[in-house]
Amino acid sequence: MAAPGDDDLAEVHEINVTPFIDVILVLLIIFMIAAPLATVDAPVDLPASNALPSERPDEPLWLTMEADGGLLLGEDPVALETLGPALADASGDDPEARIFLRADASVSYGDLTEVMNVLRSAGYLKIALVGRESGEAVSAPAPDPVP
Repeated sequence: MAAPGDDDLAEVHEINVTPFIDVILVLLIIFMIAAPLATVDAPVDLPASNALPSERPDEPLWLTMEADGGLLLGEDPVALETLGPALADASGDDPEARIFLRADASVSYGDLTEVMNVLRSAGYLKIALVGRESGEAVSAPAPDPVP
């Protein structure tokens, strides 16, 4: 006969791992579904932006690239070879000045990169690319798939 306070069931000193395995399997399924969604593997057209416009300084330095390849610093024409000294004059020889670079849509990427390289070699590293200020991004037609 057992005493009145004794249980008929003996204590089990083992850990039940079934809930642990269930949680691990659920996490595995979540990661298997989320991992392919986290990779970027699609061609994207990036010319339009719907980012909020940033604050403009009181006297911004505008550098404009026209469709014919000409450069304007403010409203004054400037040659690519004399861009560095012209920017030094316009900025008060301050290489920390932000340059607002805007280009015509027909300007090639190579020409834009060439101007940015001249700006970088002149010591101007704060370059803001200016786009159209619109609430919605403009969609470009998708390129034809390569056969």
